[in-house]
Amino acid sequence: MASHRRPKQPSRTRVTVLTATAAAAVALTAQSAHADPKPSKKEVKAKVDKLYTQAEKATEQYNGAKETQEQLEESIDELQDKVARGQSDLNDLRSGLGSLASAQYRSGGIDPSVQLFLSSDPDTYLDKASALDQLTGKQAEALKKIQSKQRTLAQQRKEASDKLGDLAETRKELGKKKKQVQGKLSDAQRLLNSLTAEERQALADQETRASRDSADRADLGNEKPASNRGAAALAAAKGKIGSPYVYGATGPSSFDCSGLTSWAFGQAGVSIPRISQDQANAGTRISSQSALQPGDLVIFYGDMHHVGFYAGNGQVLHAPKPGASVRYESINNMPYMFGVRI
Repeated sequence: MASHRRPKQPSRTRVTVLTATAAAAVALTAQSAHADPKPSKKEVKAKVDKLYTQAEKATEQYNGAKETQEQLEESIDELQDKVARGQSDLNDLRSGLGSLASAQYRSGGIDPSVQLFLSSDPDTYLDKASALDQLTGKQAEALKKIQSKQRTLAQQRKEASDKLGDLAETRKELGKKKKQVQGKLSDAQRLLNSLTAEERQALADQETRASRDSADRADLGNEKPASNRGAAALAAAKGKIGSPYVYGATGPSSFDCSGLTSWAFGQAGVSIPRISQDQANAGTRISSQSALQPGDLVIFYGDMHHVGFYAGNGQVLHAPKPGASVRYESINNMPYMFGVRI
């Protein structure tokens, strides 16, 4: 006899699981279909160049903090030397007054005013003008010198203490800017690592060709230099064509943008500020590109974070960015702000 039992229905739990699995599979398929495509080599280069620009901006801020740190350290050393010499002079003055007291004692007793000075707080006594009548002229003069020296020392100690506080803040800022630079460079490297080995090599070859061709093809014309020193600085920079860009570097084997210009002018016997924003105020500003002469500085970008030399015929010589070397480039490749004639 045939069985008329109804087939077993799947449990409610099993139906739920199957439905959820199917939905997940559909969602994954949809995500795969709409996933962002891998960026092209051109897109990666554009993003990397933007990161390098941001890194250079942070580099100039880092350079500024580093320069401030060096100036503070030098100032603190000078102040501490002054305090040490001042303390020695004060000890000598006190010793001299002590000798006066000894002489008075041997001749019949110590003057009460001298006893008071040799106590813990002579300044309180000096504020009482009537007590000066009790001092000899020599003692009064010695006490005034000591009081003046004490005040000077107190001021110098406070100044040194304030500068030590500034130094601590500057070092903190320096570490922050260094971290920003390294972060931008790391982001750029991660983007480059997303490319294939062949694509990375193609970009590297492109930079190499750009640096080589800039020197081979640069037509600088015969424009008159801005000055003998400007010409000498430009000549020094030309001798560094091919040197790599390294953030914070001031030569002689590697440079960042303002490191190259400050080093080159140094070779010409001229001291200019370290960072591009300060170099922008180091000479006479030249608004028009047509008025530029070889050896002038050229300031780029609204925040003035990049600087190079005007080399003639619309060309600048500069340290462009990480991954590149000192080279010529068209002045129109970057947003021109103004020139500076040192």
